Amino acid sequence: MIKKDFFPNKAALVTLVAACLVVIISLGIRQTFGLFFFDFEVDLGCTQTDFGFAMGIQLLFWGLLGPIFGIVTDKYGGKIAVFTGFLFYIAGVYFLNYGPNTGSWFTFDIGILIGIGLGATAISIPVSIVAKHFPLNTRTIATGIVTSAGSFGYFVSPMYTRYTLMEYGWNTTLVIFLFMLMAGLLISLFLSTPTQELKHENYNKQTAMEAMKEAFTNKSFNYLTLGFFVCGWHIALVATHIPMHIRDKGLEDWTATAILALIGLFNVFGTLSSGYLSTKISKKKLLSAIYLLRGVSLMYFVFMPPSVVNALIFGITFGYLWLATVPPTNGIVGHIFGTKYITLLYGFVFLSHQIGSFLGAYLGGLFHDLYGSLNYAWYISIALSLFAGLIHLPIKEKAIERPQIA
Repeated sequence: MIKKDFFPNKAALVTLVAACLVVIISLGIRQTFGLFFFDFEVDLGCTQTDFGFAMGIQLLFWGLLGPIFGIVTDKYGGKIAVFTGFLFYIAGVYFLNYGPNTGSWFTFDIGILIGIGLGATAISIPVSIVAKHFPLNTRTIATGIVTSAGSFGYFVSPMYTRYTLMEYGWNTTLVIFLFMLMAGLLISLFLSTPTQELKHENYNKQTAMEAMKEAFTNKSFNYLTLGFFVCGWHIALVATHIPMHIRDKGLEDWTATAILALIGLFNVFGTLSSGYLSTKISKKKLLSAIYLLRGVSLMYFVFMPPSVVNALIFGITFGYLWLATVPPTNGIVGHIFGTKYITLLYGFVFLSHQIGSFLGAYLGGLFHDLYGSLNYAWYISIALSLFAGLIHLPIKEKAIERPQIA
């Protein structure tokens, strides 16, 4: 239960609510693109490799633009960054629907334009904006609330998207998405960004370049960045290719929708739990446990006989761990470096996440077209779980001590 003094001020409350709504819209729409593949295959001549590459480009641009929008947020405020992101997101969905939208234009629309939009509207920027409003002892809970809101979007969006795809077709579904994105555009105006660090933290007089240099020469930051690469691989592979994998295993198409919905539902509980536990136990040990448990969930899904029950168990277990990495990851960045440049620095950590996402989405499609299944991609995913479980352990969860200049 949230205490009455949980919110430092009214701006923190309004920003938290607005950030939650932003990620519900942005991530909710993003989660459903895999369900469009079979329509795109028929109407736009899109192969699995083409689709995987376009989605990989989307995820890569999402990551590449994260640090840039982070600079915009730290300098001009979060509302400017998120508003701009929604404009790109709207443009991408508009051209995907009304054309040009075949060949390289397909990659430009769903990959580059929507990817740029996600760079500002999806998880990294809203989470970091909220983090600036809260002190260290409640920061991971606040960011966990935002992340779990995105999970709610993950939960509801596959169900209504499958319904509208079946009843009205993919064009009308994208029109509905456009109205949702325009609502997000208006909601972004309610985001606010503190102009100074919280009073209880040592005031940071660094420039952005000094902050980046400090971070990239810090081993703990680099370990954290490498670990988040794995998170990106996992999420992109599942979100992009689970519909095809389910069809390959001879299961009904609705099973993929159920998996994505369950991932969203149980991620609500997972991220809230992760945000709370991050205030009670070591964040690096929590991250290590999350990645190792992902490996267990993947092994169960890959090596057990294909069935609806096993697929749903995977959706529940992997969903609980889906974005549970975000609160402790963001929390470690803020703990070590403070909040002045947390949006920028977390943007670089998230860029690693999106490089992993690009490879997970693209190589998953490529492996499927080459070998007729996603097996090799799943095997790599399991190995990466072990790697991530180990790479977080050397992290030192200690704030950097900087000389104070009078």
